[in-house]
Amino acid sequence: MKIRVPWKSLILLACLILPVIAFAHGISEADKQAMLDGGNLRYVWLGATHMLTGYDHLLFIFGVIFFLTGFRDIVKYITAFTLGHSITLVFATMLGISANYFLVDAVIALSVCYKGFDNTDGFRRHLDREPPNLLMVIFGFGLIHGFGLSTRLQQLPLGDTGLIMRILSFNVGVEVGQIIALALMLGVIASWRKTRSFSQFSTVANNGLIAAGLFLFMMQMHGFTHTQTPDDFGFADDNHVHAHQDLDQRQAARESNTHDTID
Repeated sequence: MKIRVPWKSLILLACLILPVIAFAHGISEADKQAMLDGGNLRYVWLGATHMLTGYDHLLFIFGVIFFLTGFRDIVKYITAFTLGHSITLVFATMLGISANYFLVDAVIALSVCYKGFDNTDGFRRHLDREPPNLLMVIFGFGLIHGFGLSTRLQQLPLGDTGLIMRILSFNVGVEVGQIIALALMLGVIASWRKTRSFSQFSTVANNGLIAAGLFLFMMQMHGFTHTQTPDDFGFADDNHVHAHQDLDQRQAARESNTHDTID
């Protein structure tokens, strides 16, 4: 019997979970300038786009919802992930707790491997044991994913005035981006689940998660081992100072131009 492969759905899914690597996690110079010049709505927008281009976050969410069919289960596990990453995003940023983002992203990559391994029943098949409590695991990985978002957000001069609103606005944007990505993924998976090929290709898809996670892990560790100076690590303090210096220079240039125009 011929099995119909839903190529259109698979191509759409690939587009959702494998955005261009160069845009993931990193905050571009244009985004930095926008966050310096814009208000809270700009932070919401950048939070949403940051999540939608965060391929490791998207891969993990894809793994979490892959076999979920009940609405309550989807809400339960996604809520656990959302609570986890919201906690560390908000509080780590407020308290200035940071780390080398290559190492944080390497752990996030391993979370993708973990979900693929769990989805292929790896604990029972290869380790002869029951898997850990999935809800707690997802919450724990959510904390790590939120820390990854925080290390990037802290590279910007958030300032002291309105700090909490900027952080919360960015977090709201992250949640909006997650809802958009989740809705698209659920639509594709629900459509795919109705075909005969789902049971066959589900193993391939989740082994692909493991392979993608390992590739991302090696990529992040390569970045970590090739940093030469403390500034290369992207710690918040150094970037914060440098960004403030750039802001002061731009402000001085604007005042000078305004003065020359008046004269």
